[in-house]
Amino acid sequence: MIRDRLVEKILIFVEGNEASILAAKYAICLAKQMNGELHAVYVVDTKVLDDLLKARIFVKMEEMDYERDLEEDGRRYLRYVEDLASALGISAKTHLGKGEVHNEVVKKAKEIGTDLIVMGELGEVKSRRDVFYDESERIFRESESPVLVVKNKEWIEDYYDRMA
Repeated sequence: MIRDRLVEKILIFVEGNEASILAAKYAICLAKQMNGELHAVYVVDTKVLDDLLKARIFVKMEEMDYERDLEEDGRRYLRYVEDLASALGISAKTHLGKGEVHNEVVKKAKEIGTDLIVMGELGEVKSRRDVFYDESERIFRESESPVLVVKNKEWIEDYYDRMA
């Protein structure tokens, strides 16, 4: 199928950190310029919660409480992305998932038919383990969609502000 635009559907991976909010601002500006459909996904990492339970760092009740807290954090970050998009006249569809982060993001990208995944700058690699277990790194490597890693905070903040 031939499409009119190179990028029609953009997915923002929201981690709840400054880098992912910067990526969201970039993706919102891109969606506005390209008249694209915007999706934001936040995933509660239940694999880590299960690992903490198995290691007896958490008891089951603590795990459930922490999971609820993470879900609420996710909803709050997704609402913030919706507000950022709304300020530029863009509608953002949000998705709160649970599971192993990279699997859920890649699965959601396929489900939506994403043309581009936008995410914040990858963290510094301090060991080989970081390369294999960092969720952003795994999304970058396993996604079938192109992945855009956002950098240059000052320029993006200024561009977003000028569009608002």
